[in-house]
Amino acid sequence: MTLHWKLVIDAADPHTQAEFWSATLGYEIEDNAALIERLLGFGAVSEADTVTRWGRRSFRDLVAVRHPDDPVDADTGTGLGRRILFQRVPEAKSGKNRLHIDVHAEAGQRAAEAERLTGLGARVLNEVKSQGGEWLLMADPEGNEFCVQ
Repeated sequence: MTLHWKLVIDAADPHTQAEFWSATLGYEIEDNAALIERLLGFGAVSEADTVTRWGRRSFRDLVAVRHPDDPVDADTGTGLGRRILFQRVPEAKSGKNRLHIDVHAEAGQRAAEAERLTGLGARVLNEVKSQGGEWLLMADPEGNEFCVQ
């Protein structure tokens, strides 16, 4: 048996994080507007639980990005495959990530990819050279570490 899963990342600003990671990975920001309208109609969420972003209604504290080739639930806009969900939390990031994303650039393109990601709001933390290879340790706009191979 295999399980369906998503990676959840705490964030101060989930929408900005979704924009960064969708641009980084070539993922799509999920459109949950139909689900939100239904939940508003049932009284399960309030207007205060939503924002207008990207020309559509979104959850204020949650937003996900998904792989563009994966299926989507037509009723909810939720991806049914590779996803990253960003959820608002009140506390700032503290300490080193225990889990991180590795981004694999095309051969010979690590520096160009790092420059592109820096333009999106990332920063280079360290250039690592070890027995296992070479990579760049970077941080996304909220300081979450990730590697560019």
